[in-house]
Amino acid sequence: MTTIDATAAPATPTAPPVPAVVGVLGGGRMGVGIAHAFLLAGSRAIILERDDDSAAHAQAALETAVGRSLARNTTTETEHALRERITVTTGVAAFADAGLVVEAVPEDAALKTAMLQRAEGVLASDAWLTSNTSSLSIDDLAASLSRPERFCGLHFFNPVPASTLVEVVRGEASLPALIEAAQGWVAAIGKTPITVRNSPGFASSRLGVAIGIEAIRMLEEGVASAADIDAAMVLGYKHPVGPLRLTDLVGLDVRLGIADYLASTLGERFAAPELLRQKVAEGKLGRKSGEGFFVWNEEESA
Repeated sequence: MTTIDATAAPATPTAPPVPAVVGVLGGGRMGVGIAHAFLLAGSRAIILERDDDSAAHAQAALETAVGRSLARNTTTETEHALRERITVTTGVAAFADAGLVVEAVPEDAALKTAMLQRAEGVLASDAWLTSNTSSLSIDDLAASLSRPERFCGLHFFNPVPASTLVEVVRGEASLPALIEAAQGWVAAIGKTPITVRNSPGFASSRLGVAIGIEAIRMLEEGVASAADIDAAMVLGYKHPVGPLRLTDLVGLDVRLGIADYLASTLGERFAAPELLRQKVAEGKLGRKSGEGFFVWNEEESA
C-alpha cells in the first residue's frame, strides 16, 4: 500500500528548455536584449539585420552584453562558448533551423508584417513565430501569415536584462500548446510570464500609457516638475521608476506611437498631449537621444 504525505510540498514543474536555435528579427536595443536572454539560457541566437552596418552594430552590442554578464558572474559558461553561439546576419535563410523566431523591429505594422512573412517563408513547419509588439493587434499581424496558429505575442520590456516581466499575448488562432510553450520559455530565461488575450495595448502598455499620458499632461499644465511628478509615484505608490523617466527609457517616439494607436482603437482618453508631440518633433526622444523629459548623460544614454 502506498502512503501519501499530505504535508509534502507539491513538486515544482521543471520549465521546458528553450529552443536550441532562436532567431530575432531586428538587432536594436530590444532585439539584442532578447537574443542575449535566450543565449544565456542555452540557445544559439541568430539576429537578422537589414544591412552590414546594422549587423555590425548589433554584433558589437550583443558581445558587449555577453561581456557584462561574464563580469557580473551571471553565467557559468565561458566567453568562447557564448560567442560561438552568436550569429548576426543579413540573410533570412539563417533562420531555417530556428525553433522560435521573435520579431523585434520598430512598432510599424507594415514593417512587422513584411518581416514576419519573410521569416515564416524559411521556417520549418513546426517552428514557432512571435512578435515583441507592445500594442499592435496580434490577430491583425497573424492575418498575413500562412500558419497563424503558430504565432503569438511575446512582449519583452526595456531594458530586457533588468526586466522580469514578459507578456504572452494569445491571439484568436494561437494554439494552446504555443501559449504553454511560451510561458515555459519565459520561465526558462528567468522571467515571469503573464498571459493576456489580444486587445489594444494588452495589459502593460494600456496601463503604462494611461499613467504616462496623464503625467505628461500634468507637466504640460505646470502642476509640478517632472522630478516631483515622478517622485509622487515612486514614493507614494512604490513604483520603481516614475512615469516620465519611464517614458524616457521607453522612448518618447515609441510612447507616442502607442498612444496614437490606442486613441484610434479605444478612444480620446488615450490622445497624446501636445507636449509629447512637440518633444518628438524636436528629436528629444529620451535616453536614446540624450534628452526627453530629463537630460541623460553619455554613459546613461549608451
